Amino acid sequence: MSITPSQCRAARSLINLDQNDLAKAASVSRGVIIDFEKERRTPGKNNLAAIRAALESAGVIFLADGETTTGGPGVRLESS
Repeated sequence: MSITPSQCRAARSLINLDQNDLAKAASVSRGVIIDFEKERRTPGKNNLAAIRAALESAGVIFLADGETTTGGPGVRLESS
């Protein structure tokens, strides 16, 4: 499953991570994060997978269409 720009923004907010820190954690440039979140471009498959993996390793769970009360994609934190 891919992630959307809004899921990326929401996930960062949930874990209090800024764009620079996400870029470092995912080993991508900050510009990749900025452009993705502003919907200017979609990162390549490997970069997108690295962004998702970095967020998931920090405890974010990505929800697909239909797994949220709104029916669209979403995010939540792992329960501890």
